[in-house]
Amino acid sequence: MAAPFFSTPFQPFVYQNQQDDVTPFQILGGEAQIVQIMLKPEEKVSARPGCMCYMSGTTQMENVYAPENEAGMWQWLFGKNVISTVFLNTGSNDGFVGIAAPSLARILPIDLAKFGGEILCQPDAFLCSVGDVKISNTFDQRARNVVPGIEGFLRQKLSGQGLAFITGGGSVVQKNLEVGETLAVDMSSIVAVPSTVNVQIKYNGPMRRVVFGGENLVTAMLTGPGIVFIQSMPFPRLSQRIARAVTSPNMRDNPKLFMQIAIFFFLAYVVVVSSLILTDI
Repeated sequence: MAAPFFSTPFQPFVYQNQQDDVTPFQILGGEAQIVQIMLKPEEKVSARPGCMCYMSGTTQMENVYAPENEAGMWQWLFGKNVISTVFLNTGSNDGFVGIAAPSLARILPIDLAKFGGEILCQPDAFLCSVGDVKISNTFDQRARNVVPGIEGFLRQKLSGQGLAFITGGGSVVQKNLEVGETLAVDMSSIVAVPSTVNVQIKYNGPMRRVVFGGENLVTAMLTGPGIVFIQSMPFPRLSQRIARAVTSPNMRDNPKLFMQIAIFFFLAYVVVVSSLILTDI
């Protein structure tokens, strides 16, 4: 039985590759999920660094550098990881490894064979993989699809015939687009799309508003056929809202802060006026 596109918590699944090798896995949890993958002797799993939660005693972890033709210079230039973590079961019995989502996200198992061997994801969507999966970064060559900010034009491409696990923030919705069917999605809410889906960028308002920031200012027009994965809470949006809440408190809710700022400007005004009066011209 091949792995489905989606999984539900606490429900076991198995992945069967073209050589009829079966790999059981289980996705645990509700909001911040963990994928537990069973490893036969000498079987290995590749994952992004820093996501290991637990593993059996016979499983060894090693950080390896990705080949240059897969990681690409852009991955290093824009601060992305150029290494991956490999988990290898060196024992004579079955082992396991538990890999956790790096944020409040759901884990989606993607059988690349069902997507023609290739799928495009948001940056840093890849979590781990089993079998033949290659990770690379690619640019959208169309000028209208290059938007301000690295997250707008740097995309992660997964290719091969293996099983890849990707993450989506908040709740994740799967939309199956028919031939010629169009769906408008906030660009930051896209988790993954196959190469059969055409993506066009639409700016909602003048370009100056897009340049100086804002939410829902850039919409992606997706045209089928293909399956689209959409997330409700992208991590950049969540982090920006947390940062604004921490660094920009509401003055109406904090009268003490308002009073302190008023006193500061009053004292500054007094100092400036006094210096002008006492200075000989």
